[in-house]
Amino acid sequence: MGNTSSRSSFSGIKMQPAKTTLFKQEQTGITYRIPALIYLQESRTFLAFAEKRSSPSDSDAKSIVMRRGSQQNGSTQWSDSQELLPARLPDHRTMNPCPVYEKNTKTLFLFFICILGHTPEHHQIWTGKNKAHLCYITSNDEGQTWSQIKDLTESVIGKTVRRWATFAVGPGHGIQMESGRLIIPAYAYYVHFKCFSFPFPFTVQPHALSIYSDDFGQTWQMGRMLQRKSSECEMAEIIDHEGRSHLYCNARNMQGHRVEALSESAGLYFDKPRLAPKLVEMCHGGCQGSVIGFPAPEQSEEVTAGATSSPMPSDVQTWLLFTHPTSRRKRKDLGVYLNRSPLHTPGWDRPWVIHSGPSGYSDLAYSEETEQFACLMECGEKSELEQIAFMTFPLSDVMQTIDEKENTF
Repeated sequence: MGNTSSRSSFSGIKMQPAKTTLFKQEQTGITYRIPALIYLQESRTFLAFAEKRSSPSDSDAKSIVMRRGSQQNGSTQWSDSQELLPARLPDHRTMNPCPVYEKNTKTLFLFFICILGHTPEHHQIWTGKNKAHLCYITSNDEGQTWSQIKDLTESVIGKTVRRWATFAVGPGHGIQMESGRLIIPAYAYYVHFKCFSFPFPFTVQPHALSIYSDDFGQTWQMGRMLQRKSSECEMAEIIDHEGRSHLYCNARNMQGHRVEALSESAGLYFDKPRLAPKLVEMCHGGCQGSVIGFPAPEQSEEVTAGATSSPMPSDVQTWLLFTHPTSRRKRKDLGVYLNRSPLHTPGWDRPWVIHSGPSGYSDLAYSEETEQFACLMECGEKSELEQIAFMTFPLSDVMQTIDEKENTF
């Protein structure tokens, strides 16, 4: 077991959190991409997932790997990497890890997609012929052992898949809502118009949606797609001051800003998706981002020290945290954004950059007992493909940095 951390460094106002490298690109070309992170509260354990690829290309994805992080004396000790052999279909590659924990049965679900051979996404979009399967495995001992693979493509998507050029889950974590409903974020490339079984050019568009279960994961169903172009997404539950639930979706987009939407039906459908003016997206392709909900803190000196720009709102019991590259031009400078009023469009504060330099996909987790956030992210010095690293930080660091930056403008 090991715990290798890089030294914290200054970036602007606040020191960047120390990083621990969990997966590192190898000289042979083997590359680790697409991080997913979950925190298991009862055992105080992190599970970190990634794709193992023979090259950086999506078409060369092979399997899902995992490392287990145990919290000991204020630090996290990590096991060696293990390949999840049950998470495979013959002649398919496994992609997009998306874990979720069902608290009642203490079952960990790991969702992913399996794609035939080396078939690239753009080929599926061009031909309108899906080659992806919706699959999962489960664990009842917090990731020590895993079940055999289960393929849900026919039972959940069914004939609808004929209008999907391809689809995927997440990537990143799913959630369990207070009602018990399990939510897996997903997106599909919908074929809006066909001619002789082939899609019209430029009419295949991505749309985010949820896959959900109300019976502890025994059966799963699909929600309706967002009525706006949106792809890789994550979701979070927001509880307002009256205890009502709102499901929030934050999705990748190609129009310079992220897409946001709220659901009052717990993911069955989302109302009025909109661009988030304070969450920038790279104009050429965009990038995945992560969002997580957490209990709004009580007013205290520790948390609100220096907080002068954004008083704590009274309309929610939940705040949101979001991670994404802050540059409009390329994948670099991973930022943490805080939203203290998530039911209102302009609620996002200016970001705190937690990694200066190349950075890509990320995933967030939250430990309620320690009030610490954890982030698993692609990053490096010359390329974001160099490593997948882990870091932790408290809410007080986020708020102090953001409020100091606000006061400089």
